Amino acid sequence: MPVTLIIGAQWGDEGKGRVADVLGADADVVARYAGGDNAGHTIAVGDEVFKLHLVPSGILHEDVSCVLGNGMVINPVNLLAEMDGLRARGVDLSPERFLISSRAHIITPAHIALDRASEQALGEQAIGTTLRGIGPAYLDKTGRRGIRAGLMRDAESFADAVHDAIERANVALTGAGASPLDASATALKWIDAAMRLGPYIQDTSQYINRRLGEGARIVCEGAQGTMLDLDHGDYPFVTSSSPVAGGALAGLGFGPLHVDRIVGVTKCFSTRVGSGPMLTELDGALGQRLRGSGENFWDEFGTTTGRSRRCGWLDAVILRHAAQVSGFTELFLTKLDILSGFEFLKIASAWELDGIHLKLPPENLEDLQRAKPVYETMPGWDADLSRMRYQKDLPPAARQYIRRIGELCDTPVRTVGVGPEREQQIALNDAL
Repeated sequence: MPVTLIIGAQWGDEGKGRVADVLGADADVVARYAGGDNAGHTIAVGDEVFKLHLVPSGILHEDVSCVLGNGMVINPVNLLAEMDGLRARGVDLSPERFLISSRAHIITPAHIALDRASEQALGEQAIGTTLRGIGPAYLDKTGRRGIRAGLMRDAESFADAVHDAIERANVALTGAGASPLDASATALKWIDAAMRLGPYIQDTSQYINRRLGEGARIVCEGAQGTMLDLDHGDYPFVTSSSPVAGGALAGLGFGPLHVDRIVGVTKCFSTRVGSGPMLTELDGALGQRLRGSGENFWDEFGTTTGRSRRCGWLDAVILRHAAQVSGFTELFLTKLDILSGFEFLKIASAWELDGIHLKLPPENLEDLQRAKPVYETMPGWDADLSRMRYQKDLPPAARQYIRRIGELCDTPVRTVGVGPEREQQIALNDAL
């Protein structure tokens, strides 16, 4: 059973790219299974910082092949820009090690325009999307109007499809009071992208299953997080795909019996970008302290949007739900170093709704918004954790905090990140 799934256990931005980079060192293939360039995965390698939006984080390991799976939606122009930027930094992105599913769907200029128009029309009720056309692209996929990546191997047919999609969107844009797009001029960049990306496109489900048959180790890299899942998240404040374990199988096209490890990734506190409920959100000095100033890439500002993240205490109700939905075999905690210097820390171990303590989120948004967090208070620590590499070096209060997270989620914590770089992690044993 040679497959590891990496799943975001919160609202995205948990550090999944960093975890994929770490686990990718022992993999043969790293594959993205959902989302698009709304993802922002930041990886620090020595003095270099790589910010990836579509390319899987395993690309920084020379012997690893990378796959963009059928569950993704891909902006070919942005993908080419990202690929060209990586090539300029010496990264090999040949078709032999970088594959695009012929079944992935294409984000067109029409989708981006529709995304912006929709958010503007919603006003104060806006979802807070990244405005990258993700939602409209998935709507076209489920509405059977989408354009698959395989069509890019036929530039003329692809050009006609993009042109028609823009013309169709112009009707909706005009009706919403937005400016229509120039279909011919806007499609030119997409046509050029199709001609360049054609050699990378193949049936990646067949590729992955063939590699599994050869005994390859595959890491599946998620985007967004459980609470943004279309079915299991804070609907309607969700993404348009499935970031949970089931989404990985469908988004890459292989069976569950290959999976032996499901890694839930969570920060040691909570963050969220955009609208939607967040019960443990902190205003004022404590929230700002968790967020940082924005001067460091490790601070809480979106890699994709640049927006400041909402920050708060860790919510174990959310983590418990994520562990249940995806069946985590372990947790990988990130950003423990950020909590150094706090006099005390809090964890929401339950929510209270109408006098009842809930261990899992209620089924509807209205009840969720009325719930209140029930906190446990734990001692903080002052030590700088960023140079620590062994469990025995951690302060007792830090070990107590980690142990409590595992207990509340009924999931063992196996690894803790204490900084942004590859080596800034601590492997844990059961006797924490």
